[in-house]
Amino acid sequence: MTVLIVCTGNTCRSPMAAALLRHLAAQRGFPLNVLSAGTFAIPDQPATPEAQATLMGRGIDLGDHRSRPLTPELVASADRILTMTAAHKEQVLALDPGAAGKTYTLGEYAGTGEEVPDPFGRSAEAYREAADQMERLLQLALERLMKEVQGA
Repeated sequence: MTVLIVCTGNTCRSPMAAALLRHLAAQRGFPLNVLSAGTFAIPDQPATPEAQATLMGRGIDLGDHRSRPLTPELVASADRILTMTAAHKEQVLALDPGAAGKTYTLGEYAGTGEEVPDPFGRSAEAYREAADQMERLLQLALERLMKEVQGA
């Protein structure tokens, strides 16, 4: 099972969410391949220092992350695509309309409908709030994903 998480630059939200989802899945013993990409990512950029510090505070190292743009190949390789906002979802579907059945906003997939605001250029507190929100939504999303896989 491969999950692709999408945001804009692939230096804040999607790398944090991907690392959090990997961590949560590992805690549950659920095998999951988690990738991330950005709709307007500049290739090979590290996660922002604030994103790295936020997750380091949770015992998760983002030091190896390098950004990558969203491509048709990444979309095709994913079983589920989770985006931070409805605009990101629209950009995924514009790239590959056939991905409609597997593409959701994270909030939509988690059942809350929330969008995750971009902390880029904001305070460390904004990053912590985004990480808290994503972790809560990812726990709900992981529950749904595990049920879907077990029911398949």
